[in-house]
Amino acid sequence: MSIPLVAPGRWNGRVLTSNGYVLDERRTGELVAVPAAERADRRVLRERLQRDGYLFLTGLLDPAVVWSFREYYFGLTGAAVDRASYRSVLFEQIVPGPEYAAFCAQPALKGWFAWFLGGEPFLHRRKIIRQTAPAENGIGTATQAHYDLVYLRGGSDQVLSAWIPLGDCPVSRGGLTYLEGSHHRVLEEEAAGRLKRPAASITADLPALAEQYDANWLVTDYAAGDVVVHTAHTVHAALDNVSTELRLSTDIRYQRADDAVDARWQNHWHDQDGL
Repeated sequence: MSIPLVAPGRWNGRVLTSNGYVLDERRTGELVAVPAAERADRRVLRERLQRDGYLFLTGLLDPAVVWSFREYYFGLTGAAVDRASYRSVLFEQIVPGPEYAAFCAQPALKGWFAWFLGGEPFLHRRKIIRQTAPAENGIGTATQAHYDLVYLRGGSDQVLSAWIPLGDCPVSRGGLTYLEGSHHRVLEEEAAGRLKRPAASITADLPALAEQYDANWLVTDYAAGDVVVHTAHTVHAALDNVSTELRLSTDIRYQRADDAVDARWQNHWHDQDGL
């Protein structure tokens, strides 16, 4: 498959790609962290989320807790001699294990959602860990552009996703990127019934989607302890890992416990779902 090249998208001097597509530098911006002065103001944070579609919360988690879970993960998967044994460890030990459950429900995370949502938080049981090796690229490698509601139509549309880098994740390692202001258009088109309903990604061609939405792809260098919370309508994707290190991250979803829950996703992520 021939992948069109456009003007290279540079961020701090680095060319950015996703699934082999080179981002356009005219359509690349920076993900903005929530200022310290706003972090304890729930009303302001809710307004910010409604405006931007995401909350970039630097240092929300204790980095030591993140590094400890990363060490636990590689302590188990590092002994895997092939892909089949790796998948066995991932889906049979790590995903349903108490260590992962504790990480996703740690007080700094669950407590934040309880405070922000203003009620008892419910953690969706289907939680995903993504590992991307250096030089893995081409269509289907990086997470393609999508918004989460297409997978969650059986419950509340007020589900919030948390993307958590499990260790430092500079842009070269393939972190998440968000399409600026995309949730506003998605909300309008959802309400008008103009968007396709199958649960599927939008496209792997991030440059073309940026032109279609007349918007920038927002990127940043993430550090252990950072969390990005985004709405179910916010379009996001992943960059390619062009570094020399493994990228490891997890994405989980919280909502209010008294809102409707999509029952289809209340089982552990399993081998048949793929990576």
